Amino acid sequence: MKQEDAQSIQSIRRRLLMLLLRSFGIVVFLTVLFILLVSSIVVARNTGSNPFYRSPTAIILETYYLGHGSWQGVESVLEERTNTSIRALQPDWERTILLDASGRVVLDHGSINSALVGAQFTAQSDELVLPLTINGALVGTLLMDHGTLPRPFQLVYYLIGPTAVISVLLGILTLIIGLLLMRRMINPLSEVIAAAQAVSHGDLTARVPVHARNDDLSALSDHFNHMAAELERSDIQRRNLFADIAHELRTPITILRGRLEGILDGVYPPDEAHIAPALEETYLLERLVEDLRLLALADANQLRFEMKPVRLSELAETILGLFSAQAGERNVHLHLEAEPDLPDVRVDPQRFQQVIGNLIDNALRFTPEGSSIDLTIRHLENNVKLILADGGPGIPEEELTHIFDRFWRGEKSRARSTGGAGLGLSIARQLVEAQGGKITARNRSPQGLEVTILLPVYDGTPVS
Repeated sequence: MKQEDAQSIQSIRRRLLMLLLRSFGIVVFLTVLFILLVSSIVVARNTGSNPFYRSPTAIILETYYLGHGSWQGVESVLEERTNTSIRALQPDWERTILLDASGRVVLDHGSINSALVGAQFTAQSDELVLPLTINGALVGTLLMDHGTLPRPFQLVYYLIGPTAVISVLLGILTLIIGLLLMRRMINPLSEVIAAAQAVSHGDLTARVPVHARNDDLSALSDHFNHMAAELERSDIQRRNLFADIAHELRTPITILRGRLEGILDGVYPPDEAHIAPALEETYLLERLVEDLRLLALADANQLRFEMKPVRLSELAETILGLFSAQAGERNVHLHLEAEPDLPDVRVDPQRFQQVIGNLIDNALRFTPEGSSIDLTIRHLENNVKLILADGGPGIPEEELTHIFDRFWRGEKSRARSTGGAGLGLSIARQLVEAQGGKITARNRSPQGLEVTILLPVYDGTPVS
C-alpha cells in the first residue's frame, strides 16, 4: 500500500472514531441532562406532600414540638446523631435560625447562647423561610441563611455527584465500545472510503482488503471491488477502442491518400485499375463506420427491432444460399441440419440474418479449403438452439472469453488478409442479446470453433 494511501486511511479512521465518540458523548450528555430534569420535576411536584422532600432540619424540629408541646429544651436535638451518612438527609443547624410562633429567636445557628436568643427577629428578604406546622397550626418558623438552596434544588444538587459518577462510567464505556467498534466497523469503513476517494481521483486500481467475515461491511467491500474492477475494465476497453478505431481508419485512409496523390501527381493514370482499389477502401470505411454506428445504437438501447415469429430453419437456409458462391470459391462446403417441426422464435429477421451472416463470414475466413461449415438447429426444452461449427484452427483457451470483444482478433498482427475489423462477433452478440437470446463459443474436438445461440421459443403472444 502506498504511504499516502495509508496516511489517508489513518486520517479517515481518526475522523470516524471522533465522530463515533462525539455521538456517544452527546447521548451520554443528553441522558444525564434528562435524569437531572426528571429528578427536578419529581422533587418539585412532591416537595409539599412528601416528607422526604422537606428539609431534615424542619422535620426534626416539628417532631420535637409534636412530642414536647413546646420549644423548651429544644437544644437537646443538637446533640442527637442521625442514623444516615447521606448528606441530603442530615440537619443543617449552622445555617438556620429557629423562631417560635411569636417571632422570638429560640435557636441561633445551632446555639442557645447567642445574644439573639429570646429577641424578636424579622426575616430578611434574602433568607429562605420555612413555616413549621403541627396539625395545620403554626408553631414556629425556620429561617435559612442567604445562599441556602431550596430543598428541591438541594436534592437535585446532591444527585449531581452520583450522576457525575454515572457519566464518567458511561464515558469510559463509550470509549471501550468505540475501541471495539474501531476494528469491527471503523477500519473496514475507512478502507472503503479511502478506496472510493482514490477511484474518484482516477486511480481505478484501488481495491479494498476483504476481511473474512460474513457481514454487510464485507459485502460492501466485495461490491466495491467488483465495481472498481468493472470501471477499470471499461476504462481499458475505452482506451483500446480509441486505439483500434484509429488503427482501422488509418489503413484505408492512407491507401486512399496514396492513390489519389499518385493520380494527381501523374504517377498513376486515372483509369479503372487505379481508381477501383481506392473505391474498395471507401467501401471498407463505410462498412466500418456502419458497424460502429450499429454498436453505438445497441449500447444506447436505440436499435429498432421488427420482432415477428420466424422459422429459424427457413431463415438459415436462405442465408446459406447467399454465401454459397463465396464458399464455393474457397472450396468450403456449407451444411445445414435442422430438426423437423421446429417451433418458431420471435426475432427481427433482418437483424438475425445479420447475426448468422457475421458468423458464417467469420468462419469462412479461417476454415481451410476442403473443409465444411456445419449449421445445426435443434429444439431444446423452451429454447431453439443454433450451432455453427467450422473446421478452422480454433481459439486458444485463454483468449476464448474475448472473441466477442470489439476489435478482437486471434492473430496479433492485425493483417487484413486474415480478418476484418474485428467487429462481426461483437455485433452478433449485441444483436442476439437485444432479442432475448444468448450466444457462447467453445473449441470443438479435434479442431475448429463452435458458436452456440439460444433463443426462447415463441409463446404465441401477439407481436405489437
